[in-house]
Amino acid sequence: MATITQPMPARDEPRRPNIASADVQLPAVRDYEQVDHEIVGTLHPTVAWFIGLGVAVFFLLVGISAWMYQIYSGLGVAGYNPPVMWGVYIITFVFWVGIGHAGTLISAILYLFRAGFRTTIYRCAEAMTVFAVMTAGLFPILHLGRPWKFFWLIPYPNWRYIWPQFKSPLVWDVFAILTYLTVSSTFLYVGLIPDIAVLRDRENISPIRRRIYSVLSLGWRNTDNEWRHFARAYLFLAAFSTPLVLSVHSVVSFDFAMSLVPGWHTTIFAPYFVAGAIFSGIGMVFTIIIPLRKFFGLRHYVTINHLDAAAKLCLFTSLVVGCAYMTEWFVAWFSGNEFEKAFFANRIWGQWWWASAILYTCNMVLPLSLFSQKLRRNPSWLFILSFTINIGMWFERFVIVVPSLSHEFEPWQWTSYRPTWVDYAILAGSFGWFSMWFLLFIKQLPVIAISEVKEIVPPKLRKAHPHGIDPSGRHFEYEADTPGEYA
Repeated sequence: MATITQPMPARDEPRRPNIASADVQLPAVRDYEQVDHEIVGTLHPTVAWFIGLGVAVFFLLVGISAWMYQIYSGLGVAGYNPPVMWGVYIITFVFWVGIGHAGTLISAILYLFRAGFRTTIYRCAEAMTVFAVMTAGLFPILHLGRPWKFFWLIPYPNWRYIWPQFKSPLVWDVFAILTYLTVSSTFLYVGLIPDIAVLRDRENISPIRRRIYSVLSLGWRNTDNEWRHFARAYLFLAAFSTPLVLSVHSVVSFDFAMSLVPGWHTTIFAPYFVAGAIFSGIGMVFTIIIPLRKFFGLRHYVTINHLDAAAKLCLFTSLVVGCAYMTEWFVAWFSGNEFEKAFFANRIWGQWWWASAILYTCNMVLPLSLFSQKLRRNPSWLFILSFTINIGMWFERFVIVVPSLSHEFEPWQWTSYRPTWVDYAILAGSFGWFSMWFLLFIKQLPVIAISEVKEIVPPKLRKAHPHGIDPSGRHFEYEADTPGEYA
C-alpha cells in the first residue's frame, strides 16, 4: 500500500546550500542593503591598492622615459629594420584596440540577448573598454616622427588648405578611435548614472564628493519615469554599439587588408579581427575580474556559475579564431599564389616558427581545456589561461605584422626584426597606463553594477506568504531565512 510522507516542519528542515536556481541567481545576497554595503565598501583604498597603483605608475614612468629618449634620438632607436617599418607600436595598438572593442561588444550583445551572467561582469568589461581605447590612442602618436604635430591627422580648417591623406591607415585609425571612444564612454556613463546616485546619497560623504556625484548623476531620483527612459536609452545604446563595434574594428583590419603584402591581402581579415577582439577581451576580463572577486570579497556576486558561462563564451570564440587560422592556411594553399604559399611556409616552418607556435598553442590548444567543466569552474586555471590568451593574442598581431613585412615579394628584401629596449619599455608603459586608470576607477566608482544586481535580488515582501506545497497538497510552513521573504 502506498504511503504519503509527511512534510518536514520548517524548524527541522536543513538550511539550504548556497546554490543558484532559476529564480535565485545570487543566493548569498539577501537584500538591497547588503548590496549597497558590500559593493560600496570596495571603494575604500587599501594598502594593496596603493602598492598596485605605485607599480602601475612606475611602469608608466618607464614608458614615458623611453618615449622621451625616442623623441630626442629619433625613431631609429625603436628597432625598425626596413622594410619592417611597422613593429611593436602597431602590434600593441591593434592589441589594445581589440581589447577595447571587446568590452562594449560583450556587454552590448549579452544585454541584447538577456544573458544572465552578464550582470556582475559587464561593468568591468565596459571600464576596460574605455581605458584600453585610451591606451590604443597613444600608439599612432608614438609612431609619428613629430608627435607634437598629431593634430594634423584631424581635418580642421587651416590657412594652408592642407587636409589629411584619407588614403592613409593612420587617419583611419584616428577616426576609428575617436568614434569608438565616444560611444563606449557614453555607454559606460549612462549605465553608471543610477549607481552614482547611490554614492551621492550615502552618509558620511564629503561635501565635495557629494557635489561631484550630484552633477554626474544628473539629478537622478529613482522614479518610474526615469527608469523607463533609462531602460530605453540603454537598449538603444546597446543596439547602436553592436554594429558600430563590428564596423569600426573592421576598419582597423583594413589597415592591413587594403595592401598587397602577402598574408594581408585577404577578405577574411574583418571577421577574423572581430572574433580575435572578442576572444582577447574575454581573456582580459578574466585577468581583471578574478583577482577583484578574491581581494574585494565578491565571490558571492561573481559566482562560479558566472565564470563558467563566460568560459563557455571564451571557448566558443577560441574555436572561431582557430577556424579563421585554418581558413588562412586553406586560402593560401587554394589560391595558387606562390608568394602566399612561401609566406605561410616561412611563418609556420621557417624564420618565425617560434612565434607561430606560441600563437597556436595559446589561442587554439590551451583553450580546449575549457571543454572540461572542472576546469571551467576553476578560477585559478581561468586566471592562468587568461594570461596565456593575452600573450597569444599579442603574438597573433606580431605574426600578422612582422613576418609579412620581413618576407615580401623580392628575396633581396627579406630581413629580420628585433625589438629594442625602447619597444619593450613603451610596451610596459602601456600596461602601466591602462592599469593606473583602471585602479583609479575601481576606487571611485563601483566595479559591479549596483542597480542591475538589485534587479535579480528578490525584494522583501510586506507580508509572509506560503511559498511551497508538499506532495499531499498542503502548504509548507513559513521559512524565515528564505531570500526575498518578509523580515
